[in-house]
Amino acid sequence: MLNSQPLSIRRSLLFMPGDSPRKIEKATTLGADSIIADLEDAVAFNQKQAARETVAACFARLDFGASERLIRMNPVSTDLWEEDLAQTIDAGPDGYVLPKVESAEQVQTVSARLAELERARGLTVGNIRLLAQVETAMGVLKAAEIAGADSRLAALLFGAEDLAGDMGARRTREGWEIFYARGAVIIAAAAYGLPAIDTVFLELADSHGLAAECHLARGMGFSGKLAIHPRQVEIINRAFSPTAEELAQAQRLIEAFDAQQAAGTGVFALDGKMIDMPVILAARKVITAGRMEHRLADG
Repeated sequence: MLNSQPLSIRRSLLFMPGDSPRKIEKATTLGADSIIADLEDAVAFNQKQAARETVAACFARLDFGASERLIRMNPVSTDLWEEDLAQTIDAGPDGYVLPKVESAEQVQTVSARLAELERARGLTVGNIRLLAQVETAMGVLKAAEIAGADSRLAALLFGAEDLAGDMGARRTREGWEIFYARGAVIIAAAAYGLPAIDTVFLELADSHGLAAECHLARGMGFSGKLAIHPRQVEIINRAFSPTAEELAQAQRLIEAFDAQQAAGTGVFALDGKMIDMPVILAARKVITAGRMEHRLADG
């Protein structure tokens, strides 16, 4: 089942604790493409209900501007997730992040419950998006199944920290312990027409390290990265945006391709490199990303 959600730019997806109205309000001023109010890891068990109420109130009263409004619910494996949906859906979130997803059935269960709630409230069924977070060994093994689970699915999010714990691996700066999992998530997402979003970067003071990891992730095929601190947003947005040079080169490739096609030529050489359809498709993606960013900047 290929994804049918409209395209959306998601370079930076910023987590904010769901029990802090001050931090959620601050997030609306930071230029993050998506803001994720977290009801899961950032909230103590005895604060879950208070966090639901806080998130619902903030989403109802705050102007998020162009930022996507997301809520990370508790995992389907707990008895908390249904109340997360029931008590926040009326605040009009754009979507929910499903943590620790390990099967297509879990995505479908949430989608079915959302449909019930949408019908009960007179909302258009299917408008609320789902973003699945793959962050366990089983989730990685089932990544393709998850990616094709439901038409609501708008992205796959990779979570390295929980995965490393599940594997018993030691996290390193080089990241070889999660390299296979990163690739598995990207391939599964691409196969089903979904963007893949890379894991958080925990070293808050290391801007150079964050930029380097963004460069690695973008080169692997990720289209954005999860953020856990306001200072990370600008670095991530810049890293996942095409530069003026990249846009100019992409436009030059497309113009050269069109000219060669008009002359009846398929494969051709430009600047000493062989240019064929995969290169042109990549150039078109760069142009599309640039246009989406421009539309976002224009509001």
